[in-house]
Amino acid sequence: MLNSYFCMKNLYRSSLLALLLCVAVSAVWAGNPNRQGEAGAGQLLINPWARSAGLHSLNTASVTGVDALYMNIAGLPRFERTQLALNHTRYLEGADMALNALGFAQRIGRGAFGLSIVSLSLGDLRLTTADTPEGSAATFSPAFFNMSLSYAHLFENRVSVGVAAKFVSESIPNAGASAVALDAGVQYVTGENDNFKFGISLRNVGGKMRFKGEGLGVKNNSTNPTFDYPITFYQRSAEYELPSQLNIGAAYDWLLGRSNRLSLVGTFTSNAFARDQVGGGLEFFVGRMFILRGAYKIEFDAPRGSTQATLDNGLSAGFTFSTPFKKDGETRLSVDYAYRNTSVFRGIHNIAVRIDL
Repeated sequence: MLNSYFCMKNLYRSSLLALLLCVAVSAVWAGNPNRQGEAGAGQLLINPWARSAGLHSLNTASVTGVDALYMNIAGLPRFERTQLALNHTRYLEGADMALNALGFAQRIGRGAFGLSIVSLSLGDLRLTTADTPEGSAATFSPAFFNMSLSYAHLFENRVSVGVAAKFVSESIPNAGASAVALDAGVQYVTGENDNFKFGISLRNVGGKMRFKGEGLGVKNNSTNPTFDYPITFYQRSAEYELPSQLNIGAAYDWLLGRSNRLSLVGTFTSNAFARDQVGGGLEFFVGRMFILRGAYKIEFDAPRGSTQATLDNGLSAGFTFSTPFKKDGETRLSVDYAYRNTSVFRGIHNIAVRIDL
């Protein structure tokens, strides 16, 4: 009976790894640079969480807690009890663009629930119309918003799976578009000290978006020869898809004494509407008080700095400082910071305040 149990357990692990490897091999051929620029809702590809941003979103296999709400939802239950995070991102410093994010995660047994709210601000833009093409004193501010509800479950501390439902909205004062998307992920942890990790996440899979509203209306005179009255014609805008992507990552931890650790992470990203990317990074844990991280990401067939490359590549770095509210207490306050270098403007800055209860 005992032998049968171990056989089934090994078969389950082998089958899971085989499935993950099959997905990984197929994903290598899934990139489609010919469709680059055809998707919308690009804010879904901007990481608002400072911890994972410092690793250039390359910790698919090792991300935990609130940061998993963006990168890999399967990492959501791999923390203790309750986690709350507030993040602010200065996107392309000097461009007057910013993201604000609120994340909440609650562990319940072997599962965990998560909530994230992310808002992108583009600042105030000059209002132009057909009558005032050069603009006027009036301004408007586009609203980009997404909210997700998530659940993930941990099986015997080895395998965790998760899924998230995401509502996406883009709008200006007289028109807007919305859609619902799904994220899903899996993490597998093995090794004598749980120091080898493997993860896959599928993000932003959902329906198409299309702008609707009064802004698409055009007033013309009627075609009735007897009665002359104005009539409004509404144009149908083109649909656009969400920027779905598949991430496949691995991580390995070296334990340095009782409380220090060095982690190597790497992730391959297959984009449905852009070139594929790959990168690696290091994360050094000094006890529970300080973490230093850095990473580098490249984009296939697009030299960094060229007009063909996206901004999501190059160098990144960051750190975390964490302290307990009380000596030897479990409730902790952490400050996270990340910087991503860009070829235009002055980079991307993330700063976060995180509370673990």
